[in-house]
Amino acid sequence: MKTLTDQSLFEQAIGLHQRGILREAAGLYRQVVRLRPDHVAASANLGVIFCQMGDLESAVPYLLNAAQLDPSHAEVQYNLGKAFQDLGRLDEAAACYRRTLELQAGNRKAKLNLAVVLKNLGEAELAIVLCQQLLKLDAGDHSAWVVLGNAFNEMGQLESAVDCYRQALEYPNCANPHEALNNLGIALTGLGRDADAIDCYRQALEMQPDFFQAQSNLLYALNFFAEQSPRHLLAEARHFGSLVTARADPYRTWNTARAPEKRLRIGLVTGDLRNHSVGYFLEGLIASIAPDAVELFAYVTHYRDDELTERVKPFFAGWVRAIGLGDAALAKRIHDDGIDILIDLSGHTASTRLPMFAWKPAPVQVSWLGYLGTTGLSAMDYLLADPHAVPPGEEQQFAETVWRLPEIYLCFKPPASGPDAGAPPALNHAAVTFGCFNNLAKINDAVVACWCRILTATPNSRLLLKSRQLGDETARRNLLDRFAQRGVDAERLLLASWASSRDDHLGAYQQVDIALDPFPYPGITTTVESLWMGVPVLTLKGDRFIGHQGETILRNVGLPDWIALDQDDYVAKALGFAADLGALSALRARLRGQLLASPVCDAPRFARHFEAALRGMWKQWCGERQLQGAFPAMGTPDS
Repeated sequence: MKTLTDQSLFEQAIGLHQRGILREAAGLYRQVVRLRPDHVAASANLGVIFCQMGDLESAVPYLLNAAQLDPSHAEVQYNLGKAFQDLGRLDEAAACYRRTLELQAGNRKAKLNLAVVLKNLGEAELAIVLCQQLLKLDAGDHSAWVVLGNAFNEMGQLESAVDCYRQALEYPNCANPHEALNNLGIALTGLGRDADAIDCYRQALEMQPDFFQAQSNLLYALNFFAEQSPRHLLAEARHFGSLVTARADPYRTWNTARAPEKRLRIGLVTGDLRNHSVGYFLEGLIASIAPDAVELFAYVTHYRDDELTERVKPFFAGWVRAIGLGDAALAKRIHDDGIDILIDLSGHTASTRLPMFAWKPAPVQVSWLGYLGTTGLSAMDYLLADPHAVPPGEEQQFAETVWRLPEIYLCFKPPASGPDAGAPPALNHAAVTFGCFNNLAKINDAVVACWCRILTATPNSRLLLKSRQLGDETARRNLLDRFAQRGVDAERLLLASWASSRDDHLGAYQQVDIALDPFPYPGITTTVESLWMGVPVLTLKGDRFIGHQGETILRNVGLPDWIALDQDDYVAKALGFAADLGALSALRARLRGQLLASPVCDAPRFARHFEAALRGMWKQWCGERQLQGAFPAMGTPDS
C-alpha cells in the first residue's frame, strides 16, 4: 500500500508539474522524497522545479541527490550542471557537463553550455574547439556561432568574433538576434568602430526595447563621442532608468534603524574584486576602513577570483556570489542583510547589476568608481566625486545628487613590486617616444588628428600604442591606416598588445617619454600606472565627469601644468615638454615618489574621507541637519 501511495503522489505531482502549477507540484514531490529518499525521479524533478522558480540554491541538493542515486542519468547530470552554471559554480558545472557527454555524446546542449563555461573560466581555446565541433555537424546552429564569437572575443580575436556574430544573424531561425547584435556591438567597440557598435545596440533595442544589457552598452559607447552632449547623455540614461524602474517593485521600508552614529553596514555590488582596474582602486581603501565604524558586505557579480580577491575577502563580514540571483532575489538578500548604504561599482559596464538597484534594497544607494557618468536611476541617491572630477556647475548632468570628497574620489593601491622607471628613452634614441596604453575604443578620429599634429611637428618622434585589441591584425591594420591618412607612416608607430603579466605591462612604460591621454574619455588606471613608472601624462580639460579624470589625478599629484585647455594647447604643451629632455629626466626620477606621497595613493587618509562621506549621507537619511564643513553634498538631481 505504501508503494502505491508513493506512486500516486508522484503521478499527481507530475500532472501538476506539466500544467505549470509549480508550488503544489513541489509540495507533492517533497512528500514522495520524504517517503522514498531513493526516488530518483522525484528528487530530480523537485530540483528542476526549484530551477524553474529561480531558487537555484534549493535545487542543487535535490539534483545532487538524484545524481548520486543514479550516476548514469544524463539528464540529471545536465540539469545539475545548468544549476551550477547559473550559480557561477563553474568548475562544478564543467564536471557535470563532461559527465553528461560521457553518458550521451550527442547532447548538443551540454556541449554548448560546456563551451560557455570554459570561456568564462578563461579556457577560450577549448570553448572554440567545442563550438567548431557543433558547427561541423550543423553549420546553421546560430547559438554555437554566438558562443564561438564570445570565445574569440575573450581571446582578443575581434574580427573573428565579428564574423561569427554576423554568421549567426544570417540565419532566419536565429532565436535571439538581439543578443547576437549586442555581442556584435561589443566586438566592434573593441575594434574602435564605436559608431557601428552604437548602430548594433540600437537595432537590438528596436527588437527588444527592455534589453537592459544593450541599453547599458549603448550608454557606455556614447561616452566615446565628444559630440554627445552631457544633456543628451543624461536623457539617454534617464530613459534606461525609467525602463528598469517600471520592472521593479521597490522597497519602502528597510531592516535598519535611523541611528546616526551606528556602525554602518555597507554593501558593495561589483564584479571587480580581483586583478582589475577597479580592484586596484578598492584594495587600499578596503584594508584601511575602520572596522568599528563600517562593516563591509560584498555582492559579487563575476565568476573568477584571484590573489587580489583572496587578499580582500577577510575584510568582509559577508560575501555573496550574486551571479545566480535574479534582481528580485538579490534585492531581497541585500534587504534581508540590513544593508544601510549600497554602492554600485559597475554602472553601465561589464557585470553590472544596475536594474537591481531600482528595487531600492537599501535606504541609501551610491554610484562610485566603476562608471564615469550618471546611471540614470532615480533610485540612485548619490554619485561620489570630487571638486575636480565634477566642478561646481556640472551637477545638472546627473540623475544623482553629487557628493564631493575634499581631494580626490579614488585611491590607487600601488603595485607591491615592479620594474624601475629607468631613464627617459629619448636619451638613447635622440627622439621622444610618446605613448598611450588606453582602450583602443578611446582613440577616436579627433584624437588621431591631434596626435598626428604632434608627431609631424617633432621629427623622428615615435608613438607607442598598447592595448589588448591590438592583438587583432585587423585592428592593427585599421589603426595604421587612420594615421597614414593624416601623413604619419607606420614606421613612426609602435603597436603592442596586452602583456601576460602586470610587471610586463608596467615595464612597457620604460619605452615611453611622455604619455598622451585620449579624449573625451581619458585614462585612469593607465594614467596612475604611467605616473608610477615615471612617465608624465598630458591630458585635455573636459566638460563632463568622464572628461575630468586626468585633471583630478594630475592636480592631486601636483602636475597642473600637464593639463591642456584645448587641442591647440594640447599640441603646444606636447611639443614644449618634448623639447626639454633635462626637465623630463628630472621629473621621471622623482615622479614615483611624488605620486606615492600624494592623496592619490594615501589609503588611510582617503578612507577617513570616504567614511565621513558615508556618515554624512547616512545622517541625511536619518533626518539630521547636514553638518557644515569639509564634506557637503552639493547639487540636486534634475526634477
